[in-house]
Amino acid sequence: MIDTYRHKGLRKQLVDIIAEKGISNSRILKAIEKIPRHLFITDTAFHKYAYEDKPFPIGSGQTISQPFTVGFQTQLLNISEGDKVLEIGTGSGYQTAVLLEMGAKVYSIERQKALYERTKEFLPSIGYTSAKLFYGDGYLGLPTYAPFDKVIVTAGAPFIPKDLLSQLKIGGVLVIPVGEGKEQIMQRITKIGSNEYETEEFGVFRFVPLLKEKGKD
Repeated sequence: MIDTYRHKGLRKQLVDIIAEKGISNSRILKAIEKIPRHLFITDTAFHKYAYEDKPFPIGSGQTISQPFTVGFQTQLLNISEGDKVLEIGTGSGYQTAVLLEMGAKVYSIERQKALYERTKEFLPSIGYTSAKLFYGDGYLGLPTYAPFDKVIVTAGAPFIPKDLLSQLKIGGVLVIPVGEGKEQIMQRITKIGSNEYETEEFGVFRFVPLLKEKGKD
């Protein structure tokens, strides 16, 4: 697993691109400049394109999100050092790594067993040892480890899962793309009381669908 000066130079260019698009949090930009995204993409044919602001397939019908989207969701979360974050959809682990670089304590669920097993081995191999990864149904969250300061969903949800709302602390934030078709509306939901929420919308995005139950692979 090689990270060259060329890769680092391409990451700097990528940071400039996403900053121009509106990612202004310097800690997020620093994380994206540091993390070797090409190593998260399993098909080496895509490595030369890894620092373009595009999603790429990672197997099991899943994708690694485009860096702007990763930055955008992370910026909406407003991560503070030490925040306890539940991530729904581990995927390649790239978003997980960004959250770890931000100082979050990450609990992440993946429903595709092949992806879960690969990422569980891969993240520690490049130095990310503290994430707690789980194979399971993201709709159910992780009630044993709740409450969480922040919850991030990295797949398109047809509705907002009640279990994820219930696992938020009061004052906590859920960032989730919501919609049943090919496009979703990015929402940020802040829990302001035991059963009270404020919802904000942040434009149209495209994600693979958030599926229920564990995958069969």
